[in-house]
Amino acid sequence: MIVIAKEPVAGRVKTRLQTEFTAREAAALARASLVDTLSAVRATGARLVIALEGTAGSWLPGEFEVVKQRGDGLDERIAAAFEDAYDGTPMLLVGMDTPQLAPELLSFEWNGYDAVLGLTEDGGFWCLGLRMPDPRALLGVPMSTDHTGRDQLRRLRALGLRVGMLPTLRDMDTPRDAAYLAAEFPGLRVSRLFCRLQHSAHPGLLFDQALGGTARVVATGIDGRTVPALSELERWSAPADEVDRLALSRCEGPVLDIGCGPGRIVTALAERGIPALGVDVSPQAVSLTTSRGAAALHRPVQEPLPGEGRWGSVILMDGNIGIGGDPADLLRRCAELVRPDGIVLVEVDPDDDLDDTTPIVLQTSTGRRSTPLPWARVGARTLIRHARETTLQPTEDWRTPHRAFLTLRRTA
Repeated sequence: MIVIAKEPVAGRVKTRLQTEFTAREAAALARASLVDTLSAVRATGARLVIALEGTAGSWLPGEFEVVKQRGDGLDERIAAAFEDAYDGTPMLLVGMDTPQLAPELLSFEWNGYDAVLGLTEDGGFWCLGLRMPDPRALLGVPMSTDHTGRDQLRRLRALGLRVGMLPTLRDMDTPRDAAYLAAEFPGLRVSRLFCRLQHSAHPGLLFDQALGGTARVVATGIDGRTVPALSELERWSAPADEVDRLALSRCEGPVLDIGCGPGRIVTALAERGIPALGVDVSPQAVSLTTSRGAAALHRPVQEPLPGEGRWGSVILMDGNIGIGGDPADLLRRCAELVRPDGIVLVEVDPDDDLDDTTPIVLQTSTGRRSTPLPWARVGARTLIRHARETTLQPTEDWRTPHRAFLTLRRTA
């Protein structure tokens, strides 16, 4: 039995999982998948070899003989692994991406076959067996395509080999693949780890992935109900609309946009010739804003910011009054940032009496959930009540059919 594998190092393995997982999480899933694979292989009782790219770690049982991968392309590396492991007996090579393979699946009878092949659903193959090394069986077969498995089978048959076919399996390459394995094979190490990671994502990670277009994310309350105002990434990423421009007409420069997201507001202000700066805790949001030619800073609002006490306007659009889960505290911070007689423009919930400070959860279309994120949703009357604890005085309450705003001015 030969396992061909990469050392599970963050950033070098399972990069397609990084649409929803960090590089470190993807590497942890790769390691768990490899350990599951090694366990199944050990149970066959065969001689054990691992063709390894990288360095063996504590995850590798002592029974395995280690041979270093050699060659450039994957076709060369697999051919070399057969040559390096050969001891005169038939060999079966498997990868590290099908942890659901069972020992009984690997303990088949050759029954006169010269080669054995197991295909994968994505067009590749999860195992290849040869009675003896033969570079002609592999060199030049295009790897990592949606027709690799078919091409490999055609090559084996072109050499006159009798090929036995094993069942088709599903590789773990994407988050959806990992979700399938967790549902169908819950006892695997990789499945248990996937389930733990599914419900413990950092909110910032999922928000960055949503802004980057690698995952679709919605915000929900703890009760699972969608929070529409916090799930409108398409609108946030689009240019400022008519309502946005109406709100910005109230602004006095320079303007500080707290929670600027992908920068539509800062960009619209810059196009009007109004000096503006966006701040956000999301690196992806800051990157998107600056790519539009606008200014943005990666920093929490509670940390020191440029121009404290000298901003003409501070704005909290798109429900950003909820940042941190304490509207009164955020209003006090805004009062510190604006100049005397400066304004704070807040987009509030259309429900004037709404006062909801329960945390929210971000959730992807594949079911990954963040840890609870402190947040608040408040209407105009609730915000006015909070403003009484600050030096901000409400001066204007205005709304459109679907959005509501409150303007406050610093009085001291």
